[in-house]
Amino acid sequence: QVQLVESGGGLVQPGGSLRLSCAASGRFTNIYAMGWYRQAPGKERELVADTTSLGSAVYADSVKGRFTISRDNAKNTVYLQMNSLKPEDTAVYYCRTYTGMVDWGQGTQVTVSS
Repeated sequence: QVQLVESGGGLVQPGGSLRLSCAASGRFTNIYAMGWYRQAPGKERELVADTTSLGSAVYADSVKGRFTISRDNAKNTVYLQMNSLKPEDTAVYYCRTYTGMVDWGQGTQVTVSS
């Protein structure tokens, strides 16, 4: 089982930036995919960005050009740099890993508001 510890959420004004981090620990051989999802109130959880152990990445159309996902395989850590934040980015952001099974972090709140 994988334990995921997220950090970096908070309150930011529109146009601002935040950086999320997620560190994985536990018993696993390889983290095949590591990424971020989000869930806004009353909405379904959705993909924000995901990355494989080989470095390929996918992004939701709504965040392309504003968010950047990166990964440090040596530290089993994934980052999400979020720039030009908009109020519609407000949500709980969840880290997700796939090691042969899916694990989720506890979530970190991101609020974009003036």
